[in-house]
Amino acid sequence: MICLVTDRRRLPDGDLAGQVRDAVDLGIDLVHVRERDLEAGALAALVAALLGITTGTSTRLVVNDRLDVALACGADGVQLRGDSIPVAAARRLAPAGFLIGRSVHGVSEAIAAADADYLVAGTVFPSASKAAGTPLLGVEGLRAIVRAVDRPVLAIGGVSAARIGEVADTGAAGFAAIDLFLPSHRDRDAEVRGDRLAELRQIVNGARSRFDRLNSTP
Repeated sequence: MICLVTDRRRLPDGDLAGQVRDAVDLGIDLVHVRERDLEAGALAALVAALLGITTGTSTRLVVNDRLDVALACGADGVQLRGDSIPVAAARRLAPAGFLIGRSVHGVSEAIAAADADYLVAGTVFPSASKAAGTPLLGVEGLRAIVRAVDRPVLAIGGVSAARIGEVADTGAAGFAAIDLFLPSHRDRDAEVRGDRLAELRQIVNGARSRFDRLNSTP
C-alpha cells in the first residue's frame, strides 16, 4: 500500500487538487488529507473537492483525525492520531467498509491499536517534516512493530526512493510519504513536470512490485 500524505503549504503553487489528480493517475492507493491548520468548514470543503477527484478510482481518501469531517463528507476513512479516540469508538460511528488507520510510534502503541485496519508507524528515518531531535524508530523499530501485529503496517518519516528497499525488507505492507511526492518549483514547466511524473511512476511501480512480492511470500 502506498500513501500520499498531503501538505498544501509545501506545494509550490498550493495546487492540492493537481497533486491528487497526479496521485490517481499514478495509481497511489491512499491519499491522507493532513491539513491540520484548517477549521472544520474549510477542511470539509477541501475534502469534498478532493473526493470529486478520487471517487470512482482505485485511490481511497482518508482524513487526518477529523472523524466528523470524514463521515460528513463521505470520505473512505480516517487516519487517527496516536492520542485520538480509540479505534473501537470510531468504529461504532462509522459505516461498514470505512477505513480506520492509526498512527503509532512503538510496539506497545501498535498492540493497543491492533483493531485498526492498518497502522502508520514512524518516524522511521530523519525527515524534513519533523523537528530535529524527533525520536526515530529506525528499521529495527519498524520491524518490531510489523512482527507484533497482524495488521498492515505502513512506514512513515524520511521514506525516500533509496530507502524503499529497507522498508520492504522489514515486512511492512508499504509506506506513507509527504516529501517523496512533493514537486519542485521547476515543475511548473510542463516538460519538467512530465519528467517528474515519469520518475514517480517508476518509483511507485517498483515499490508496489517489491512490497507485493515480499508480502505474498509465505
